[in-house]
Amino acid sequence: MADDEPTRAARLLDAQAKAERLFAEIEERGLVAPGEGERAVSDRVRDLANELFGTTRHWHKRIVRSGPNTLKPYRENPPDRVIGADDIVFADFGPIFEEYEADFGRTFVLGDDPVKHRLRADLGEIFAAGRRFFEAAPDITGQQLYAEVERLAAEAGWELGGWHAGHLVGEFPHETVDGADTESYIAPANDTRLRRTDKAGRTCHWILEIHLVDRQREFGGFYEELLTL
Repeated sequence: MADDEPTRAARLLDAQAKAERLFAEIEERGLVAPGEGERAVSDRVRDLANELFGTTRHWHKRIVRSGPNTLKPYRENPPDRVIGADDIVFADFGPIFEEYEADFGRTFVLGDDPVKHRLRADLGEIFAAGRRFFEAAPDITGQQLYAEVERLAAEAGWELGGWHAGHLVGEFPHETVDGADTESYIAPANDTRLRRTDKAGRTCHWILEIHLVDRQREFGGFYEELLTL
């Protein structure tokens, strides 16, 4: 029997809280460090999720990217890279906690480069501004929210790094997020309302993801979490 909506919401929030704790531990334990390979860091984060929560499954590929690799959108698979002393690094993980998906991304800056630190700060600010825009517009579409995130990025001096700015999330496996199904994404082609129910009559919940890039300087950053709860 499917969970009722208050239970679904609570479990999605609990999954996100665990992901947030996981990322806090990544920082506290210094897992993102110069001289480490991206894949090695990803494997250590995987092992840490298991240590903390008994989590052994992730609903999408685990991503740790540094330097020029941070320009690449999700679907690309750049070669493994060793993290440098003054690098910018982002991590994007989708752990499954008690059959509910989390999707969480954060950016880490090593060294003192002021532009990289500004990018990291702007990621959270643009996420918050995008959420406020969503909350103020009951009938907002994926197309409209994408356009606003794109505008906010340009206003701050960045470009968006991918073709969408978020997607559906839910129980594992959630309603298929198919690349051909634009209604599953916060994207320019999605002119449907984000506040709707899925085919099973459940409330749609969304992840908002902010991927900002500076193509001239050859780096980017990433920030994502729940939009709708």
